[in-house]
Amino acid sequence: MMAVAVLAPGHASAQTVVPPGNSMAEQPAIPGASTKRTKSSGTTFERKYRKVYGLLKNNAKLRSKIKQQAAAYGIDPMHIVGAIVGEHTYNVDAYDRLQTYYVKAASYLTSKLHFAYDGEEVTDFVQRPQFQGCADKTDSYGLWTCRERVWNKEFRGKTVGGQSFPNNRFSAVFFQPFYAGQTFGIGQLNPLTALQMSDLVSRVSGFPQLEASDPNKVYETIMDPDLTLAYVAATLKMSIDSYRKIAGFDISQNPGITATLYNVGDPEGRAYALRAENKARAAEGKEPRMPEVNYYGWLVNDKLPELRALF
Repeated sequence: MMAVAVLAPGHASAQTVVPPGNSMAEQPAIPGASTKRTKSSGTTFERKYRKVYGLLKNNAKLRSKIKQQAAAYGIDPMHIVGAIVGEHTYNVDAYDRLQTYYVKAASYLTSKLHFAYDGEEVTDFVQRPQFQGCADKTDSYGLWTCRERVWNKEFRGKTVGGQSFPNNRFSAVFFQPFYAGQTFGIGQLNPLTALQMSDLVSRVSGFPQLEASDPNKVYETIMDPDLTLAYVAATLKMSIDSYRKIAGFDISQNPGITATLYNVGDPEGRAYALRAENKARAAEGKEPRMPEVNYYGWLVNDKLPELRALF
């Protein structure tokens, strides 16, 4: 095993370094929905990758912004690059020019958006008694993560008080006023993630806090490259910190792992699940399971030499 075990996993101060690169020779299977979406738009994953690679290669201003935000949040710029590359390879095509993202950001100031479901604003929805246990959360990440878990446990796919709720993610039901699955900007952030990261970004970057009561500002923020890259960096930093503190793994040297977590979400919950699994494995005398990349993170690690050369 290439990892460097500082202390045995399971110890409160355990640190197992996840080395750079892919541990598996073949890329994990790409979801059918991503393949179908790419084929229907008349392109290929390789072409989409080359397009986002070209955006990075041809725009020194963008590379400079990425380096600045990586330094501010204490992470390798390749974590931010990996998130951008993965999103634009497997989800949406990158725009050819950085300026297009600024134009799109300004457009979200022209119409009134709502974070709501079935006519109920999310700010009212989270006042329901089921969310009472979240009231003591003092930071935006803890608060919105708690609310997301309440949604999954109490409302998702259920009928509550005679009202039925979709079997779908909290972010898709309440935070995407145009259509489900919608993310925007160079980092393809969804609004719920931006709200979760608001306190950290405010502390580190000095940006004003985001509020669910002002969806237009949230959308402007996730579209504007001058703002959204801080939220991308904060999200990746949160993943690295969660795996270090909770699961005992240092994933800071493997952008494919952080890209995977950026793709699948809930790094804290996944870190707790991995810790529990490895505790059970240890009790059976088995080696701990390392954090693993998915198809998205595998590509990032595979392309990393080429991407790092740009920086």
